[in-house]
Amino acid sequence: MKILLVEDDKRLRKLIHDILKKEGYQVIEAGDGSEALKIFFEEREIELVILDIMLPLFNGIEVLTQIRKYSEVPVIMLTALGGEQDEIKGLNTGANDYISKPFSYEVLVARVNAIMRKKIKENESIINEGDIQVNQLTYEVKVAEETVDLNRKEYQLLIYLIMNKKSVLLRDQILDQVWGFDYEGDMRTIDTHIKTLRTKLKSCGQYIHTIRGAGYMFDPR
Repeated sequence: MKILLVEDDKRLRKLIHDILKKEGYQVIEAGDGSEALKIFFEEREIELVILDIMLPLFNGIEVLTQIRKYSEVPVIMLTALGGEQDEIKGLNTGANDYISKPFSYEVLVARVNAIMRKKIKENESIINEGDIQVNQLTYEVKVAEETVDLNRKEYQLLIYLIMNKKSVLLRDQILDQVWGFDYEGDMRTIDTHIKTLRTKLKSCGQYIHTIRGAGYMFDPR
């Protein structure tokens, strides 16, 4: 996993770099705010930014402000200033964590590992199928980056279809798995929910195919 380390103290930067490298991380270094922004917006797949507040050209708060306009990548801020106001300012700007210098490297590694574990969990919870993205932690569904509002049954139906993509699902299978074995309603409720779900998914509604005489199949091709 890739980390952008922004620190103007060369000695400290090298020490942090070496420690994180031993932990298995790929570390990219920047010595000032301008270089940090250049690298961040050019480099792909940066998973974490470790950002000093006191930097040449652009300070850490200014760098974080620019990053937050475009990205929610986790950011740990470092500072030698101390004081509650600096911590509050950093957190209010969008920092995920805050470490005051001097700090033990064990603490830094523990904070980095904790954020990375959370990041991995979040990544594993995201389902991407064509232009549909589903966050299983927040139950948020997006179509072409736009959030769509699904009710509980529509969400469960979509998840069931996606998890069984490219498989023909019979109506009674869908009814048993989404509505439950003890559901006593009409089989037509499935068709009604499919119709509504297709409409809410807009252009991606075409991913749900009707299999005549059988049921439905999800295929984003």
